[in-house]
Amino acid sequence: MTTAVVVGSGPNGLAAATVLARAGVQVTVVEAAEQLGGGARSTESPISGLVQDHCAAVHPMAPGSPFFKTLDLEAMGVRWARAPIDAAHPLDGAEPGFLHTSVDETAAGLGRDGARWAGAFGPSARAFDRLSGVIMSPMLRVPRHPLLLARMGLVAGPPPSLVGKLFRDERARALFMGVAAHACQPLTQPLVTGIGAGIIIAGHAVGWPVIEGGTGRFTDAHIEMLRGMGVRFETGQRVNRLYELPPRDITMLDVHPRIAAGILAEQQPARARAAFRRFKPGPAAFKVDFAVDGGVPWLDERVSQAGTVHLGGSAEEIVATERDVGAGRMPARPFVLVGQQAAADPTRASGSIVPIYAYAHVPAGYSGDATEAIIAQIERFAPGFRERIVALSSRTTAESEAENENFLGGDILTGAKSPLQFLLGPRLSAHPYDTGIPGVYLCSAATPPGPGIHGMGGYNSAQRALQFLQHRSAVHTEVYEPCR
Repeated sequence: MTTAVVVGSGPNGLAAATVLARAGVQVTVVEAAEQLGGGARSTESPISGLVQDHCAAVHPMAPGSPFFKTLDLEAMGVRWARAPIDAAHPLDGAEPGFLHTSVDETAAGLGRDGARWAGAFGPSARAFDRLSGVIMSPMLRVPRHPLLLARMGLVAGPPPSLVGKLFRDERARALFMGVAAHACQPLTQPLVTGIGAGIIIAGHAVGWPVIEGGTGRFTDAHIEMLRGMGVRFETGQRVNRLYELPPRDITMLDVHPRIAAGILAEQQPARARAAFRRFKPGPAAFKVDFAVDGGVPWLDERVSQAGTVHLGGSAEEIVATERDVGAGRMPARPFVLVGQQAAADPTRASGSIVPIYAYAHVPAGYSGDATEAIIAQIERFAPGFRERIVALSSRTTAESEAENENFLGGDILTGAKSPLQFLLGPRLSAHPYDTGIPGVYLCSAATPPGPGIHGMGGYNSAQRALQFLQHRSAVHTEVYEPCR
């Protein structure tokens, strides 16, 4: 029987295992941690009874991904939950900007910029069923639907700081820039808009859903499904070299390229190994989980209905803040992403105590404590928040890396999403999942289309592995088939 080993059990590793197992391959998943799932887990934090997402939380790119379309989520017991408002962006002394699933509803709330917002994102959102497979595939190939991709590129190509000038009022500019900041890169770089534009377009197509009961519920259901398909799991097994693995036909690496280079060592061709070692980590995330009595007391009550809240002030302030973080400087008021998953899924709360999580963008390897800076940013738009905190739990950049080696320096995106790394992965190739060793493939969030539970890095790389098996089988048959 054909066999495969998947190293790493994050969303992409599990997706790769699914594709291979469905093709009749006997799959073993090896995980260094004691718990499966990578960043796609749920925890009870910081007090018992609250369900909090460990890392991945809101999933606009997942429902429309080609991999997710192969899953029977209903049979798996997985349900999407959506907040009344997808995202909010409070401003100092002005009305917040609100992002809704409906393009028209979003545009209606943006005044004279509404038509420009609808024109920038509406056509691509309406075509998302056809566009999703294109933007979630490697870019160095002739794309299907080139006109659709070109239209999206008008928004996704220029730097966010330039695209923001499409809008005349601060509300629309800040709303856009807050989503663009998800790239955790300087917002003056070209192509960085691709991440934000993709999230906005996907959101206008399918919303910004969370998973009812926590992201870990999907991961647990996915693992149970794989066990039913005969996939084996081994935890607490760190892989340092390929030779430590049992004999197999295929190896899938759901790890950071630098870790992959160590595993592959001298077996990897020198140029490929050098490219993997050069792959740059990005800025970090400092996370705080809060238990809050009565939720966050936002100055504008409508913000309480948003599943995600971006705290960064004006568009110009966000550009300056992300520039500082990219340069290794800790800003006094960092960009903070607040998750209010209970707005979509009330089962995560316990009575009046609501789970809130917040990430601050901080420099790579930041050794300080950003807890107070995060609280201050929330207080800026929700005075009295501090008094409502029942308990909190912070996670430093060093703790993130210690928990998950893929998060180098606290970088939860598995590599800087700079233009070339975002589009191409660790090296210039039409096949970004290849490692240079036949039968060994990289499938982590370092490969296109990047981070998220959408599983497309694993899905695409596993398809590449199956092509290798088919080619090998054809060559074997041609060489060894007896004459007739």
